[in-house]
Amino acid sequence: MAEATVTEPGWLAERRSRGLELAESLDLPTKKVKGWEFTDLKNLDLGSYENTKAEVEISGGSDEIVVMRLEDALAEHPELLRDRLGSLVPAEDPFVARNEANWTDGVLVHVPRNVICQEPVKIKLDLDDAGTATHWRTLIVLEEGAQAEVWEDYGSASDDTDALLNTVVELSVGQNANLHYIATQDISEKAWLFSSQRSEVERDGKLDWAALGFGGGNGKVRMTTNLAGRGSEARVTGGYAGGNSQHIDYDTLQEHAAEDTFSDLAFRGVLAHSSTAVWRGMIKVDEGAQRTDAFQECRNMMLSPDAHADAIPGLEILADDVACTHAAAIAQVDKDQLFYLNSRGLSEDEGRSLVVEGFLQALVERLGKGPVRDEIAARIEERLDEIL
Repeated sequence: MAEATVTEPGWLAERRSRGLELAESLDLPTKKVKGWEFTDLKNLDLGSYENTKAEVEISGGSDEIVVMRLEDALAEHPELLRDRLGSLVPAEDPFVARNEANWTDGVLVHVPRNVICQEPVKIKLDLDDAGTATHWRTLIVLEEGAQAEVWEDYGSASDDTDALLNTVVELSVGQNANLHYIATQDISEKAWLFSSQRSEVERDGKLDWAALGFGGGNGKVRMTTNLAGRGSEARVTGGYAGGNSQHIDYDTLQEHAAEDTFSDLAFRGVLAHSSTAVWRGMIKVDEGAQRTDAFQECRNMMLSPDAHADAIPGLEILADDVACTHAAAIAQVDKDQLFYLNSRGLSEDEGRSLVVEGFLQALVERLGKGPVRDEIAARIEERLDEIL
């Protein structure tokens, strides 16, 4: 458990204590636990990692908004943190509980009412110390009518760093607010990654959420979008590119809790060598959430006969006036496309690379325009060069 300091308020110390008690009482999930059937944690020894504080860089924003590390926000915005921190992701499982007890740092982004943040906020966290565990928290709050773009990036300089990253992300989008949130990770292929992420979108609010995974050796990312207010919208874009023996696991939930809400989720992944991936998606329509419009899809491209993917869409509908659809597909590189490109003078490798880039282009197009999209597109190209 992280040691309390003189500046740490009593409410936080109490929460840490409850988190530690819960973490000690809960076993890690096995493959017999629903949602964990494809992700094996038998080689995870949490006791072998020492809690530490990672290197972080924060840039962007404007004078009108709050962008600061959580340790500073505890002193300058204690009431905001007391009311908002942990309000969307409760400490109910062993990973969130450990984060609750042990987090040493994180970031707060708070955009006041009707403020438009002109410059993207970028948070870069480096996971470079072997044998360490980083427990990180992100809290983004947009008040009514606010607009912002936030890019959070986790990375490692080496693919040989055996470390653990355990994050909790909370996105609060107020009435008629608009948030574009991008989360990318390219941590070491020997590292563990666990992340619990939840957004809540109020009436007429809009969330554009992108999650891209290139690194990590094993773990699980859980993403929940709660459309809590009438007329709220969410577009969720996910992508991953696995190589070597990486295992990638995304668990998504689109929860429609109000009338006239809309969600669109699209994941695409490419898997090379002996890498594996699982995506489990659920559209949940609460009772009374009439005129819900929801879609989800996951498409995977296998670049090796040793690669494997599981795509599991699902629906849970408790209203009768809805339009909910899903799709899932797993395929190899199209031989006819390769033959056509070869006949036009491209080599086997060049044609294969072009087909894969075209497959992922749909994700890039969903990111919108601007410098963030351009940088992420370049990162995708670099990653493909590594695994092709």
